[in-house]
Parts: sequence; C-alpha cells; structure tokens
Amino acid sequence: MLIRVIYVSTAVGPQTSDVTNSILKRAQAWNKANNITGVLCQGQGVYLQALEGERPVVTKLYSRIYTDKRHTNVEMIHCESITKRRYDKWSMAHVSLSDIDPQKKVEWPELDPYSFTGLLVMARIDELLESGSVIQSPEE
Repeated sequence: MLIRVIYVSTAVGPQTSDVTNSILKRAQAWNKANNITGVLCQGQGVYLQALEGERPVVTKLYSRIYTDKRHTNVEMIHCESITKRRYDKWSMAHVSLSDIDPQKKVEWPELDPYSFTGLLVMARIDELLESGSVIQSPEE
C-alpha cells in the first residue's frame, strides 16, 4: 500500500547550503534505494517535506526524520493512502523558499504550514514546484 506523508519542522540552526546538501545527498540515495519519492521545501527556518512510498518504508523513514537533531517541532500534517504518486519524478526534489538567501523571509501571507490542513499545504508545495527552481541530483 502506497502512502503520502507531509510534515513540517523548524530548523535548529542556520539552513546553510552545506546542511541542505548533506540532507539531500543522503535522502536521494536512501530514497532511490527504497523507492521513495518526494520533495523538500526549505528556507525561512522551516522544512516542509512530502514523502511517498510503501507504508512500512515511509513509516520507518519518518521515524528517522522525527528524531533528527537538525530540526525540531516536527509535525505530521498529512497522511493518506494513495494509488498514484504525485512526486514520482524525484527521489527527493528540492525547492528553496528563497533563491537569494535561505534566511530571507518569503512572504506566505496565506499559508502558515503549522496551522493549515495537509491538502492546502500540498497545494502550496505543488505551486512551489511549478514556480520555483527545482534542484535535483544529476541522475534524476
């Protein structure tokens, strides 16, 4: 059974390119080997991630993510059974919430990822994928 999980969290330290690249490198390799697809939106001190795959594998991955010390306030905001992957192009796509400076505030007046439903957040992720620069590994 396939599921999709979306979570939001708060970065513990600065979201530098070194931290982001470390996360993406590990995620892309592990996800590819375990048939996980998804997208990571990062910036403004926030991580927003969608993960898709077989339920036991996604559950195991989410447990690892939940205990990762690079972020706090991890909240699962959406979980659903799916018949088709939405982010099947990427083992882990990356969208920066600020192309200029990861710490620069991007205005999201209509969206606080901690207080909206998972479906609204997923729609916002889709908008970010459409309008932002998706950074992906060379093999994808």
